Amino acid sequence: MAQNLRELFKKDREKDTKRFVLKDGHEKRFQERLEQQLPNKRRSGFPWLQIAASAVILVTIGFYVMNRGQESKVLPTTVVDTEDTPKKESTLSLGSLSPDLKKVEDYYVVNINLTLAKLEVSDENEGLVGSFMEELAALNTEYEKLNEELNSVGPNDQTINALIKNLQLRLQLLQKLKTKLNELNTSKNEQLQTNAI
Repeated sequence: MAQNLRELFKKDREKDTKRFVLKDGHEKRFQERLEQQLPNKRRSGFPWLQIAASAVILVTIGFYVMNRGQESKVLPTTVVDTEDTPKKESTLSLGSLSPDLKKVEDYYVVNINLTLAKLEVSDENEGLVGSFMEELAALNTEYEKLNEELNSVGPNDQTINALIKNLQLRLQLLQKLKTKLNELNTSKNEQLQTNAI
């Protein structure tokens, strides 16, 4: 019985292959019809140039749409100092203690600066931003004091944890400010929509 089934399947496959054999010239006729329906168009020799031009146009439009009608003010308060001032060689900082702590410090400093750069300050929210900047300045002063303690007492777990916590607090404060500004903009937009109706 098993032999009969194999032979039946084999005969069935042979029938299927005979049924689906294409006639002579089929492919040529298909190509001719395809060319009649979709004629070949010559493309320029520099397709990457077209892609690059499109990308530049899209980026330009994106910047225009995002920055349209928004005025940005420069914030006078420096919140994060990044070793611009020359220091003595014997001074310690969080990043100079170990490569892991350097990564942690860099992570928070970069995120704080990035969040600060993205803040949109206008006349309506200037008071709110100013109060948050005062808190950030106080945290920055505390961070400098902790650095001085690190240099005078030496590295210990309490000081290192306090420095990291200070950076975390600054980032959380900026994220809270960003949320408040978004809420303010949302409520302002809702008021404008209700007034328009």
